[in-house]
Amino acid sequence: MEVLWRSSPRSAEDILAEVGPQQGWQEGTVKSLLNRLLKKKAVKAERDGRRYLYAPRLTREQYVSQESKGLLDRLFGGRVAPLVAHFSEQRKLSKKDIAELKKLLQELDDEQS
Repeated sequence: MEVLWRSSPRSAEDILAEVGPQQGWQEGTVKSLLNRLLKKKAVKAERDGRRYLYAPRLTREQYVSQESKGLLDRLFGGRVAPLVAHFSEQRKLSKKDIAELKKLLQELDDEQS
């Protein structure tokens, strides 16, 4: 998606040329990913001769929101607290991370009061 947000429309071959070497991806991997993104309606495809050109349907913010909700629902029953607990157990939170979480919780608490 990052490639498409930077510059689109792009062909699968263009995408492969940009991310393939650094990700170790083959053409089939890129095409599978594009098909999954098409099914999720995150990208659109337009025929251009014998190939397709792909462009994002969603902004980065919309995509991140959609994917985060899906992850939260699938892995944590839609609850945020177990997600934060999981990440705090897996990776030590810095003092800055903890301060940001406290601030966010305070803001949420203030909104609900």
